[in-house]
Amino acid sequence: MPRIPALTDDAASPEAKEIFTAIRSKIGMVPNLYRTTAHQPAVLSALLGLGDALGKGSFDAKTREAIALAVAGINDCDYCASAHTAIAGGMKVDKAEIAQQLRGHSSDPKTAATLALAVAITEKRGLVSDTDLTLARSAGLNDGEIVETVAGVVANIFTNYLNHVFGTEIDFPAVKAAA
Repeated sequence: MPRIPALTDDAASPEAKEIFTAIRSKIGMVPNLYRTTAHQPAVLSALLGLGDALGKGSFDAKTREAIALAVAGINDCDYCASAHTAIAGGMKVDKAEIAQQLRGHSSDPKTAATLALAVAITEKRGLVSDTDLTLARSAGLNDGEIVETVAGVVANIFTNYLNHVFGTEIDFPAVKAAA
């Protein structure tokens, strides 16, 4: 049961309705996470802006989804596990790979290194060790990719925490974040 309700189009402010229209034109629907965050349109705009900005980084969409899955798994966010499983599946990522990514692993070496760093950042609340960074670099991540990994983690912690506070009703095929 949601603790903060998702806004319908009719109940949304004019600013939120405008954002809903933009979201719907991009993905064909307005997920409940966004409908609930729209209680404060400035926060919804910030959330969407962060995602749009990260989409211009060096990581491809599959890598960004892998980070989202790993962070959702660590933070036990069923909403994000469900949403990002659906998105990754739509990108033709194999179901077994998605399951690995939800546990912070990947069969691709570079993605595995990125997820290992993302897991360390999330679990250690950013207080990673020199060893964590050395391992990331030795696996091929450059400084820009390390910065981008931090940003991806933060963006997904943002959504995980919103969903935890909201009790967001899952509007994707349900996936449990915890194994």
